[in-house]
Order: sequence, then C-alpha cells, then structure tokens
Amino acid sequence: MTSAPGNVGSAVRYVEAPNLSINVEGTAFAYRDLGPRGGVPLILLNHWGAVLDNFDPRIVDGLASKHRVIATNYRGIGASAGAAPVTIDEMARDAIALIRALGFEKVDLLGFSLGGFVAQDITLKAPDLVRKLILTGTGPAGGKGIDKVGAVSWPLMIQALLTLRDPKFYLFFTSTANGRQAAKAFLKRLKERKTDRDKGPAPGAFLRQLKAIKAWGRQAPQDLGRIKIPVLIANGDNDIMVPTVNSTDLAERIPGAQLVIYEDAGHGGIFQYHADFVPKALSFLSDWRRC
Repeated sequence: MTSAPGNVGSAVRYVEAPNLSINVEGTAFAYRDLGPRGGVPLILLNHWGAVLDNFDPRIVDGLASKHRVIATNYRGIGASAGAAPVTIDEMARDAIALIRALGFEKVDLLGFSLGGFVAQDITLKAPDLVRKLILTGTGPAGGKGIDKVGAVSWPLMIQALLTLRDPKFYLFFTSTANGRQAAKAFLKRLKERKTDRDKGPAPGAFLRQLKAIKAWGRQAPQDLGRIKIPVLIANGDNDIMVPTVNSTDLAERIPGAQLVIYEDAGHGGIFQYHADFVPKALSFLSDWRRC
C-alpha cells in the first residue's frame, strides 16, 4: 500500500485505483482516490463490515466521471490500522480527522447504511466542512428497527453460508426475480478488481461495528433540523436491514431534503438502480441552486 497525500494522480476506473494510506493522528487509514481534480471532493462512507472492494464500481466510476471521489475504510477495517470503534461518534471523529489530514476544507459526503449514520454525525459535528450530503439505505439515530440489524442479519448470513452465497445476496436485495438478478450482477461487479484487493474485515472488527450500530439504534434522536445543507436520500421500498420508513423519517426531519424510493428494491436499492441513481446524484451534486 502506497503512502501518499491527498493530491495524487487520478485513476481512470475504480478497479485500477491504487491502494493509498495516510497517517491520521498515529493511525494509518486506507483509501482510494480517483476522478478529476478541482471542485469539492466526494467522500464515500460504506456499510457494516465493508472494505474498499465493497464499493460498487459502477457508482464510483459514474460519480468520478465528474467529481474527485475518495473511498475510505473505517479504523480497524480492511487495510486501515487500529481497533474498530464501537460508537458512531468515534467513526465520525475519525472521518473528520481523515478529511482534514487529506487537506480538504469542504467536502460532499455519500453515506450508505452505517456510512449514512456516520455522515449525519459528521454533518452535525462539523457543519462548515460539508457542502452536500447523500444518505442511502440508512436512518437516523434511534430509528425504527436499527438496533435489530443483528437479529435480522444473522439468520440470512447462515442461509448464505448454507447456500454458498455472499450474505449481501439476501440482505441487500429482494427475493423477487428482479432482486435476485440485481444481486447477482452487483456481486459480480464487486469481483471485477483482480489485483491489489483490500483484505476482508476481521471477525472482531465486524462485531465491534455491530455494537456501534445497535447503540445508534438505541440512541436519543438527533436534531436533524440543524442540517441546513442540501440533502439527497435514497433507498429501496423493501429495506429489511434499515427499514425504509427511516428514509422517509429522515426526509421529513431534514429541511428541504429530496427523497428517492426505488420499487421492488431492498437495502441495496442504489446498486440495483445504479443507472438511475448515478445521474440523480450527479445532478444533485452539480446543481448550483442547491449549494
């Protein structure tokens, strides 16, 4: 893994982006960096147990066609050093320190699932740092069913083990024909990178992140009315991990938020509908009227 500052040569595609590392307050954080220089960079924050190779290359490449994109690992996950935090608060503080270590004074955020929890907390902690916010497959602190993620997930993880499938096949997509087709296509895309892949999360780190998710689900609601920047929210209409009602709740509580709900889609709705989501996200990020 290459140690590098934030301003490095841009890769053409995510599958070719080099693995980079930056020291943040004594801890090495892994990331990948691609897309055109100039403008406000977009920081990607991913789901429970995700490493750099769990970002959908179609979404990353689509966004990087117009914006500088930084995909990151949390502390203690994949090639990032340290112990995985057990609170969203600590993950958000890590991300803020990482963004500042990369030399950015203003960023856009895209948070999926756990990453959406972290993105909300970053925005509330450092409102001057964030220009625009995209929240996908996620929900607010204290949101309905978020503390039950483990209870929902374990049986489907066992089913995945018994059927020799990736758990995301069952957790991120519906059981309809469309959902199963989308799941296969998504999981195939995640295998496109053949060399220099990130290492998977250690079981202990996976469980520590689950502890953070449960705590977020039991936490007192935050004052989302304090989020005054443009916000785009997207999810599937049948999210079993972070129930879809949480996306509606976010949209109602964040002033002026846009809400997109995809039909016959689950937690991974943006992956199933990446061809629709990417143009919507690009339009949202480039709209000067929403700055």
